[in-house]
Amino acid sequence: MLTPDTIADVQSAIAGAGADGWLLYDFRGCNPIAQSFMRLTGMVSRRVFLWVPVQGTPVAITHAIEQLQWSHWPAAWERRVYASWRTFESDLASLVAGKRVLMEYSPGDAVPVVDRVPAGVLEMVRAAGAEVLTSADLVSRFFAVWTAPQLAAHLRASELIARFAHEAFARAGAAARAGAPIHEHDLMFWLREQFAAHGVSTDHGPNVSAGANAANPHYEPSAAASRALVMGDTILIDLWAMEPDCPYADQTWMGCIGEPSARLLEVWTAVRDARVAAETLVRDRITAGAPVRGADADDAARAVIERAGFGPYFTHRTGHSIDARSIHGSGPNLDNLETRETRLLIPGVGFSIEPGVYIPGEIGVRSEVNGYIGEDGLLITPQVTQHDLIVV
Repeated sequence: MLTPDTIADVQSAIAGAGADGWLLYDFRGCNPIAQSFMRLTGMVSRRVFLWVPVQGTPVAITHAIEQLQWSHWPAAWERRVYASWRTFESDLASLVAGKRVLMEYSPGDAVPVVDRVPAGVLEMVRAAGAEVLTSADLVSRFFAVWTAPQLAAHLRASELIARFAHEAFARAGAAARAGAPIHEHDLMFWLREQFAAHGVSTDHGPNVSAGANAANPHYEPSAAASRALVMGDTILIDLWAMEPDCPYADQTWMGCIGEPSARLLEVWTAVRDARVAAETLVRDRITAGAPVRGADADDAARAVIERAGFGPYFTHRTGHSIDARSIHGSGPNLDNLETRETRLLIPGVGFSIEPGVYIPGEIGVRSEVNGYIGEDGLLITPQVTQHDLIVV
């Protein structure tokens, strides 16, 4: 959030980006980054701009009938009020003409999570005489970096849900051996009950999928269509939970009831090694003080799966940003497949590392941990990650 206490850091970042200012735009919630930065209260149904110059005080361009929403705005900061589009565009031009302006814009939509400004607004800003640059790196720095208390909360949630996953596999195995197998849907609700009992929550899920159901990366069992977990089954458990207003812990664990097949071991080995390759690349680069992009980590994981012959079945990015606002955050993803993620993995950001192989009608395997770029290098959570299949 932009406050008198944070303005100096923001302006320093603007200067580092070689820009004259950061121009944030929102209309009816189209730009959650701007919404958070402006800290507006109540409904805002008219267009707003916030100009943060590299030097000097911020300027807001606000509509005449929506002033109460700006009650928090510091008295020393300017607020321009418009009613007509002519005034709106004139005020904009007076601020940005001839300047290099950062906006939530990604050339070619390379990074969609940052591409929040409508094309028409970009045309308006350029017509006012401004050169538009992407604010992508500033979004990483100010919207994706975790605080120390948030990291501590993530670590607690991470160890908790890892324990629940192992207990879930044990329950499935015991029920199958007893001849009264538990269903995917029932195990999913048991996991939710554990979350609620231990002070963490989730937005939906978890995903408990057996056999060919796991070949759908976003499978979620329902009461109407839920498979029993029986002897010989491969089971994927994907679970995510958080403490209130803190970063999610997001993990995927693989196991089987009874001895694993040769096919399962073959696919699992490729997926696990791909995860380790991404971890190793990020850790080595960070330790050496070298830059590392989210795309680099994706390339490292994908190369392992391609060498194993499963390349066509790895159909999603290697990982997604995790921030305090969303499990799919606004920071850098580990992605060079779905998007062209050029942003660096900077200190303080968190993300998932989750390569997978999904062969329709046959098998689905994913291995997922979380990464955090700390002062001392890459931190992987949970503390103990999965190396071998869980056999129950």
